[in-house]
Amino acid sequence: MFRACWRYFRLMLVSMPRRRRHEGVSPVCLYQDREEGDVDQGALLTGGVFRFGQKTYSLPLRGVWQTNSWPDDVRRWFYGFDWLRDLRTLGTNGARLLARSMVASWADRPPTDSVARESGVMGRRLANWLGHYEFCLSTATEGTQQLVLDAAVREARRLSAMLPLPPTGWEGLVALRGLLAVYMAVPYYDGFFKRFEQQLPLELKRLMGEDGITAERSPEAQYRCVQELTAIQGMFSTLQWMPPDCVPVMLGRACAVLRAFCHGDGGLALFNGSQERGAKAVQDLLEQAERYRVVASSISKGGFARLTAGRALLLVDAAAPPSAGMDRLAHAGTLSFEFSHYRQRLFVNCGAAEGGAWQRALRGSAAHTILVVDGESSSDFGEDGHVTRRPSQVRYEEKRQGRTQELHLSHNGYYPSYGVIWFRSLFLAPSGEELRGQEVVEGERDVPFTLRFHIHPDVRVEREDDEILLHAPSEIWRFHQVGGVLALEEDLYMGRGVPEQTSQIIVQSLPGRTVPVVGGAADASNRATKPPKRQQRVEWVLEYVPL
Repeated sequence: MFRACWRYFRLMLVSMPRRRRHEGVSPVCLYQDREEGDVDQGALLTGGVFRFGQKTYSLPLRGVWQTNSWPDDVRRWFYGFDWLRDLRTLGTNGARLLARSMVASWADRPPTDSVARESGVMGRRLANWLGHYEFCLSTATEGTQQLVLDAAVREARRLSAMLPLPPTGWEGLVALRGLLAVYMAVPYYDGFFKRFEQQLPLELKRLMGEDGITAERSPEAQYRCVQELTAIQGMFSTLQWMPPDCVPVMLGRACAVLRAFCHGDGGLALFNGSQERGAKAVQDLLEQAERYRVVASSISKGGFARLTAGRALLLVDAAAPPSAGMDRLAHAGTLSFEFSHYRQRLFVNCGAAEGGAWQRALRGSAAHTILVVDGESSSDFGEDGHVTRRPSQVRYEEKRQGRTQELHLSHNGYYPSYGVIWFRSLFLAPSGEELRGQEVVEGERDVPFTLRFHIHPDVRVEREDDEILLHAPSEIWRFHQVGGVLALEEDLYMGRGVPEQTSQIIVQSLPGRTVPVVGGAADASNRATKPPKRQQRVEWVLEYVPL
């Protein structure tokens, strides 16, 4: 209670008008945002509209920023001014004038809703204003430049008063980067840098483990952390200062983990709100971030299993969704996996969307290569997007039998509702040309479940009797199973940002068998009173077919 009251007092204090301390109308020092934008989005913006989450929205009227009819996710994106990058990439004079007028109108009459004052949104907005200053504001009138700088200082004061932030994932780094950007532009406010310098090590310690994996357990969040740390390092380079020691250390570790999250095609694996992003975007970021090309040898501390054999890669989500505060974009994908061979993805998860019904659907268990009991997800989400229910026990063990690598996993996410536990075992052959799986659902009664194997849209699929053939460019794979009912269904894939038609292999459950309760002599009385367990089992194989 005291902390909340103190924070409220500080926010009220910084909202009071102050005499301006800085002189002149131009920033003292600027860094340039160098990330490539979307030319198509830039063209839409100059036409008065933009696209977000497969929908088109009209730009607000000049000087009117209250957009309460928009969903929160849309406002977060638009209020963060990331789209300045799209206008800069378009590069026309009309794009420059539009960017200038939108920034100036916000500085003059900003909206007052809660989304506009979220720490991550504020930090992104400040960093984008100043990172694109030369593009859209350096040739503006002195009055416009003074208006924007005054607004930036005002927002930075509010942002500084909000520190330390509650857990927000990688957005915490965005907030600190915005504070650093304002200090660079107006260094007379040295308190901004002191707050940045004080909070950065604490934020990194909360956000990333010693192995460099983010607490959000997401390849997308990993990409964003590398992006933010790279930008912060570049800002110190612009200042001709050495960055804090924690920045290059954690950046190197984060880059090694990011490489481990990439398939052979160079794009990201699709766990917990991620999209492929493409090899060029990932490689460009890694080359900008550091000169080494180290791949993390293990990502198990972050709750992932990574097995390689031959030219094959198997990535498994081997933990529950992230903890509270880090889970706003988490998926119900516990024990899901992706499998690729060389540059070709074969089994995948379905990806992520930016908001709306698509986002809700893709967060569910059914959008993952996973076992789904009775159409329900293993985790639930609240209206605010955070996880309200997750598996309380997730087990993961890695073994080797000869040269074969094994993973043995289980979770109890369905136990409260159905009284069952799911056990998954995966076996990767030394050649990488055979992946076997055993799926066991064990409880007091049989339950209906579905095994889903989502297939990448670049792979053509056909059924041949009791087998499914996967035709990838230059290679063929065969899938078959025992213990269930095999089917092939249509599917949709969002891993590349747009809906793509593809296929999924379905295995429906059959009645199981009764198995005795396991226990020693001391447990004989318990075995006599406990009912026998029911066990449903499916075994499957994906194997390479030589041409």
